[in-house]
Amino acid sequence: MLKIDLIAAARPNFMKVAPLYRILRNHDDIDVRLVHTGQHYDANMSQAFFRDFSLPEPDINLGIGSGTHAEQTGRTLMAYERACIDNRPDWVVVVGDVNATLACSLAASKIGVRVGHVEAGLRSRDRAMPEEINRILTDAIADVLWTPSQDASDNLRSEGIPEGRIELVGNVMIDTFELMRTRIEAAHTREALSVMSGDYAVVTLHRPSNVDDPSKLAVLVKGLSRISADLPLVFPVHPRTRLRLEQAGFWQVMQAEPGIQLIEPQGYIDFMNLLTGAALAITDSGGMQEETSYLGIPCLTVRDNTERPVTLTHGTNRLVRAVDLVEAARSAAVSERDPRVHHHPPPFWDGRAAERIVASLRQRA
Repeated sequence: MLKIDLIAAARPNFMKVAPLYRILRNHDDIDVRLVHTGQHYDANMSQAFFRDFSLPEPDINLGIGSGTHAEQTGRTLMAYERACIDNRPDWVVVVGDVNATLACSLAASKIGVRVGHVEAGLRSRDRAMPEEINRILTDAIADVLWTPSQDASDNLRSEGIPEGRIELVGNVMIDTFELMRTRIEAAHTREALSVMSGDYAVVTLHRPSNVDDPSKLAVLVKGLSRISADLPLVFPVHPRTRLRLEQAGFWQVMQAEPGIQLIEPQGYIDFMNLLTGAALAITDSGGMQEETSYLGIPCLTVRDNTERPVTLTHGTNRLVRAVDLVEAARSAAVSERDPRVHHHPPPFWDGRAAERIVASLRQRA
């Protein structure tokens, strides 16, 4: 019996774990254990994802909670090491680039458990981003690196990773979307919010580089207010972002804007129903860069760089500065008529990445 631990910590992790879990649980010779580190402990940010993806209650919940990067990483490292010692897996599969990704990889690697990294090889070239450090270190110690795109594989080769550890498998987030497409299309999120398909934009912002500096946040709030005069905005507000808006005195300002709907964080199905009907996305999320590129929806990413350059070269994503957001939104308003929007997704973004990963695991067992 091959024993595999799947690690989930934050919203993007659940989407990547779900298609893998669905396939692994159907193999009689595989014992899959779902491990939730508890990095997202708010019901809207965690339990809703388990419900949406039809995932069972986790076999292990480490209950790590919030804290500094060092606190989260350290607590996860200690807690997961104990879980591995108590019931040793053959493989630990980590996804993405959150603190738990690195911590669980370290815990497993140090006691000789093999590690597989889903979404390996992504690089922003910005080591000021904590996620970049997590990506680099996880890839350095993982035994197999499953990449979502050719540029990610090339990054690993340039860093001296042996060819035998690199496998281009595609994007598991597309697997999840295709698995859930029927439920997404049947949801009534847009109706509940009284927005018409193609006549609004979706906003998500949560990165410290955007929301922690009150002066930067002021530029974003002003820009979003100006955009909302022409295009209604629906803004599912991350708890951390709401706190920063309240601390800076901007929450009530945004509430008073008639063109902005501030709503609670949404589960995957409701959010994707909202996103699939949007004329534009404004974000700093890595996952939304990929989702909008796959769906052909213009996306403005409020960042100086991206670890997903394939969304710039093969997708509909564009990097913008906060001060340029209003003009960029006006330009994007006509991009739906741009033939580049009607594109072919990158290779292997076909809903079968999880199948390739499981086949790789079985071959390497």
